[in-house]
Amino acid sequence: MLAYTYPLLSIFWTMLEFFIFFLWIWLLIVIFADIFRSHDMGGLAKALWVLFVIIVPYLGVLVYLIARGGKMHERAAAAAAQQQKAFDSYVKQAAGTTGGSADELAKLADLKSKGVLTDAEFEAQKAKLLT
Repeated sequence: MLAYTYPLLSIFWTMLEFFIFFLWIWLLIVIFADIFRSHDMGGLAKALWVLFVIIVPYLGVLVYLIARGGKMHERAAAAAAQQQKAFDSYVKQAAGTTGGSADELAKLADLKSKGVLTDAEFEAQKAKLLT
């Protein structure tokens, strides 16, 4: 009974409409995120872009993509690299491994060769590192 009242072409058309709607929502989210994350714009410019996209949505999105769309990927990649760097430094700090014991031993040997540490101090620090 449903097939007679809602033909197959209408089902495909409805699916296309849902797809376009969700694509539009995703595009708006990406553009607003890019506006607010952009460091090369001031607060007034950000506010004007937001108002332009809200008041005239189709034209605002199209103009934003033409005017600033080329650099959106670069800004997103830079933000991802910054987040990765922060995560890596956090993991190193949490794990307590800044350079490892081999690096520390090399630094101690260098200090000993320069005469800053005596043999007894070097051996004490070495024993402390290896335990």
